Amino acid sequence: MAKLKDEIRKSQPFAVLEQEASLNVIRTADALSRPFEELARESGLSPTQYNVLRILRGAGAEGLPCGQIVERMITRDPDMTRLLDRLEKRELIARSRDTVDRRVVRATITAGGLDLLSTMDGPILEMHRRQLGHMGKDRLKQLIKLLEEARGGPDDRTSTCEGR
Repeated sequence: MAKLKDEIRKSQPFAVLEQEASLNVIRTADALSRPFEELARESGLSPTQYNVLRILRGAGAEGLPCGQIVERMITRDPDMTRLLDRLEKRELIARSRDTVDRRVVRATITAGGLDLLSTMDGPILEMHRRQLGHMGKDRLKQLIKLLEEARGGPDDRTSTCEGR
């Protein structure tokens, strides 16, 4: 197993341990995301579009307002409105005005969106198993706990539906 310093051919030590840890997380995230991006691309989706479809599938028939989708995203998207526009144009989602508050636009996943996700579920789960299964359950639980602890600072998600 190569150390990050060797992988990036860094000749000097990292300035602080926190820098080395942070860069390791970024490097690992990149290595784990590349195969996922390829699987999403094969289905004609970006990773963020896939994430939105999964969120809406989990929300059920009532769907979600745009702001709640943003809150549940794994990674930020600065322009949720355009992302939803693209999914709606492909008929993977539908949008409608909320019946209680007409200012709120709700998004729901369509049958086409559900069908697309169902074809992706197996390959994506298998990819995750290939990537991290070698670590075993106890070490994966430890990793999850450490990553959650690292993210434990204040939540600064600022993306909105209007792209501000």
